[in-house]
Amino acid sequence: MSAQAEVRLAPPARLAAWLARHRRWFVLTGAGCSTASGIPDYRDSAGAWKRAMPMTIQAFRSDAAARARYWARSLHGWPVFAAAAPNDAHYALARLQAQGRIVRLVTQNVDGLHQAAGTKAVIDLHGRLDRVVCLHCGWRAPRAQWQQVLLAANPHWCARPLAVAPDGDADLAQADFSAFRVPPCPRCGGIVKPDVVFFGDTVPPARVQAALQALAAAEAMLVVGSSLMVYSGFRFARAAAEMGKPIVAINLGRTRADALLADKIEAPCGQVLAAVALTAPPARDHAARI
Repeated sequence: MSAQAEVRLAPPARLAAWLARHRRWFVLTGAGCSTASGIPDYRDSAGAWKRAMPMTIQAFRSDAAARARYWARSLHGWPVFAAAAPNDAHYALARLQAQGRIVRLVTQNVDGLHQAAGTKAVIDLHGRLDRVVCLHCGWRAPRAQWQQVLLAANPHWCARPLAVAPDGDADLAQADFSAFRVPPCPRCGGIVKPDVVFFGDTVPPARVQAALQALAAAEAMLVVGSSLMVYSGFRFARAAAEMGKPIVAINLGRTRADALLADKIEAPCGQVLAAVALTAPPARDHAARI
């Protein structure tokens, strides 16, 4: 089938055609993969911010008021974030991995929903929001445990949440954050932050290297629900192009890598992936081992 003919196919058929030609994929997912689970994304279809830029690591480290604002908003946003469940996109990718079609899944999301859906050996590029870490001594704890510490330190905090925001955040109405108390690290008294890579911070090199090794072992790259506007994800599209590997994106709107894409499927990722995962045959080497 010609490239022009494939473009006229329905989105699932187009992805199925790519899967038929390239058996083993490196997958990178972004916020659009989790919007159907009730977790908002950051950007619109043009790649622009939908709301104020998220917390930066520089502000979190240096500004006590910024930390109070972050944890006060997170106090309200965390229960909704923690209750999110995997959607069709997460389950479909887990199925494709079980069929041997995915070399490695790398996610820019911090929600753990790929693991909850059954995907193995996920690289959480930006960390996990269900953990907290001390910037000084490295103490770690579950975010659910830290939630109880925050509540105990702020028993009278009563700001009203307006809406859930990305990554366990929440918009608050007319809040005075000066009264919000941020507990120190129980081990050393240092600054506790979510165990995620804030904007302006760097991804740990070991994660990047593991992802690049997986990309080198794959035949093609699939981007799911990411505009790739952040360099931490875009670097893999650029590396795939340099390796001569085709890149296919399932994304509603512009991506930073549009010029590098072999195909862009502009449709809800859950619908496309669910339809394909039910019919895609396993990779040949995977089938031989079963």
